Amino acid sequence: MRILLALVLLCACGDNQDPEEAKAMWERIHQENYRGFARAPGYETRQPSNTAHSDQVDIYVNDVLAQAQPGIASWPVGSLIVKDGFTSDGELELVAVMDKRDDGWFWVEYNDVAAGEAKYSGKPDICTGCHESGADFVRAFTFPE
Repeated sequence: MRILLALVLLCACGDNQDPEEAKAMWERIHQENYRGFARAPGYETRQPSNTAHSDQVDIYVNDVLAQAQPGIASWPVGSLIVKDGFTSDGELELVAVMDKRDDGWFWVEYNDVAAGEAKYSGKPDICTGCHESGADFVRAFTFPE
């Protein structure tokens, strides 16, 4: 029981490993107008979600990822995925970002979208543990064929 309580408290507190980089990412995605990016395959419109990222989601991908060549085994460095998570009432409640870097994915989840404050950033276990089941850590869509 104590272990379960500790896990719940840890998750509630978040794991903002790199707050400075999280702030820089918030500025970057807005400067690049991420909502003007291509929509992820299968997410051309808002879709219901059965994940930790809200009830409904919009998923955007930058040109690097959108133009990835067929038959690749992993997403190219420079790939950027941004997910807007909405409540069932359509209210934006979080923004989640995956940025593919030389050393792997960098994750950020902003739960205070008005202020751009991150709850998670870096390589938090909660992100990597869930996403490890995806192809190159991406669970929502697959590589081009």
